[in-house]
Amino acid sequence: MFPHAVHVVRSVRPKAFIFENVRGLLRKSFAKYFSYVLLQLQYPEVVRRDGQSWAEHLASLEEHHTGGSERGLRYRVVFQKVNAADFGVPQHRERVVIVGFRWDIQEPWIFPRPTHTSDALLAAKWVNGTYGDEHHISRARRPSTPPEMRRALDGIETLPFSARWRTVRDALAGLPDPQTPEASKIPNHKCQPGAKKYAGHTGSELDWPGKTLKAGDHGVPGGENMLAFADGSVRYFTVRESARPQTFPDWYIFPSSWTESMRQIGNAVPVALARVVAQSVCDTLKENQRRRARNQ
Repeated sequence: MFPHAVHVVRSVRPKAFIFENVRGLLRKSFAKYFSYVLLQLQYPEVVRRDGQSWAEHLASLEEHHTGGSERGLRYRVVFQKVNAADFGVPQHRERVVIVGFRWDIQEPWIFPRPTHTSDALLAAKWVNGTYGDEHHISRARRPSTPPEMRRALDGIETLPFSARWRTVRDALAGLPDPQTPEASKIPNHKCQPGAKKYAGHTGSELDWPGKTLKAGDHGVPGGENMLAFADGSVRYFTVRESARPQTFPDWYIFPSSWTESMRQIGNAVPVALARVVAQSVCDTLKENQRRRARNQ
């Protein structure tokens, strides 16, 4: 899809752009092609000629870049791997976000800083107990501190002041069990049978950010789209439950089949993460507009 993305940038010439893709872009084996992608976004008018291989085109872009040319459409491009959980999304979802500003937008910009932490969640669960209080879990029903957590808790010298990671339990709050009659009143909240655990696919724990929801090449991959219970049983998330960890609002309805809806949700960018990055870019563009107005 990146050739199409570059074509859009070249055609529209936006003041800024944001692209999101899988963390696999940062694999060592993919490093050369990723550099190629970034250079194309920096210089979208250095177009690949007919019959030119991508490696030859990369060489042309490198030559253009190191030659210091200031002609044509250019962008200042940065990227970062982000975890959506660090921005209040109740899901571990590591993605590469690429942001570019057109060369004439002379404003400094950095990626938004994380607002939520795992330390704060650990403290809420095992130090001051506020997590259990929020979810009305009686003290008698709260598990004791797991041995593997004690070392992590020892590393928390003071209670964190950041917001805590949000969990699957947070995401599903207020939704009835999909196997009860009340669930029929909620759009996209129908239970899908057939969930099974297998190696590497064991579902998302209720009191931790969910696993990365995936679209799947052939149907829905069970492990990433299942809820795992303390007794070892699992069931598929409903479409509505899957939309919650992606921070879709409940008024957003998915009109397709369960499989197609889950594919769309798995391919989506978490709404809360998109909002944080887009708002930051928007604020920078507004500041640039104000500065230009002052200088006129």
